[in-house]
Amino acid sequence: MANAVEVENLVLEYGKNVALNGITFSVPEGTVLGVLGPNGAGKTTAVRILATLLKATSGTAKVFGLDVAKQAGEVRSTIGLTGQFAAVDEYLTGYENLEMVGRLFGLKKAEARSRADNLLERFDLLDARDRTAKQYSGGMRRRLDIAASLIGRPRVLFLDEPTTGLDPRSRIGMWDFISDLVKDGTTILLTTQYLEEADRLADKIIVLDKGAIIAEGTADQLKAQVGGERLEFVLTDPDDRARAQELLAPIGVDEPQWDAQARRIVMSVDGGADDLTTALVKLREAGISVVDVGLRRPNLDDVFLSLTGHATESDAAVEVAK
Repeated sequence: MANAVEVENLVLEYGKNVALNGITFSVPEGTVLGVLGPNGAGKTTAVRILATLLKATSGTAKVFGLDVAKQAGEVRSTIGLTGQFAAVDEYLTGYENLEMVGRLFGLKKAEARSRADNLLERFDLLDARDRTAKQYSGGMRRRLDIAASLIGRPRVLFLDEPTTGLDPRSRIGMWDFISDLVKDGTTILLTTQYLEEADRLADKIIVLDKGAIIAEGTADQLKAQVGGERLEFVLTDPDDRARAQELLAPIGVDEPQWDAQARRIVMSVDGGADDLTTALVKLREAGISVVDVGLRRPNLDDVFLSLTGHATESDAAVEVAK
């Protein structure tokens, strides 16, 4: 299978700041690559370079063999881009937005109008065809934005956190739309902070942190890196975390990790329910109370926590290139 996207040792520096630190990856044609990481990891920076909106300090990036720096015009004719916020004109109708984008892509008026109607139907927006975009819900605007990115029939679609700000129902609907695009042969690079999203949609995942790739593989391969089962303890008093981690350390197969956002301790174990019982006894004897406890198999959140020591939706520094 040929690669639709190839990135080799990509670096982006702003003075002393390093936004991307030599990342290398590829995306086979007709697949989804999930790019996972917290705010500030470099996800949007990588997308902006691939979409010819930003120039790298060094390294190469190609889309279907076209160099994004040297052949930007040709690259743009093969790609579509949806950013983190819907880029639609609020004062135009859904139909007018799509027709305008089609004309900007160089389509003749009749073809632009035909494509607009086809995409409105495909994204379940036909009933809202003649309503201004400012009357659309967040999910509808998101669908309109993706429809606009497809007006030129791109072979590669860059989706930069496409479900940010959507309610759970709209998010699931967007996942269905993305799956349909892949079935039609579109290659997708999807950046996300949502682990469930990457787990459901991506054929392969790369994990970015501080501008570098810290892990890559399928969702199952990444979960296998964590191994075993996971114990979780949500503490009543977060100030007890240091003592709790010290008490629990001999039980786990690795060091207990602290997830500040969820006020929980997460640790790998190989003794299942027996380890859970032992841990609860130790905490009770030490006078450390918990409000919730769980024993489960690892997911992508565990992968990220074990790799970085913090959760994916952390309050990391905002990306320099945003």
